Amino acid sequence: EVQPVESGGGSVQPGGSLTLSCTVSGFTFDDSDAGWYRQAPGKECELVASISSDGSTYYTDSVKGRFIISQDNAENTVYLQMKSLKLDDTAVYYCAADLGVGVGGSWPSWSATCTDYARYLEVWGQGTLVNVSS
Repeated sequence: EVQPVESGGGSVQPGGSLTLSCTVSGFTFDDSDAGWYRQAPGKECELVASISSDGSTYYTDSVKGRFIISQDNAENTVYLQMKSLKLDDTAVYYCAADLGVGVGGSWPSWSATCTDYARYLEVWGQGTLVNVSS
């Protein structure tokens, strides 16, 4: 059974940093693609970053230069390092993974609600809240 466990969310002031982790048992990242979505209050679901099995990465424009996605295949863990956090980064962040998804635009984007993708992707995290406030 695939069981992802997310951690690392919390409250932080603007300009601060957080690192999200998603460790998945029953699943291997070796040949898979992984990504992080987020759902901000009152806003549509957004793919924040993705990393493909060959190491190619994608970032949505608003986080370029501030966020870094990485994965540790030996630990079955995907990370999202976030720095210079802004108020607009406040959201629930979800990790996701599956075989053959690709990078960036290949990831599903047809729903405004992130949790709709839980039935579509092999790995879907429980969500972790990042709250950026002063």
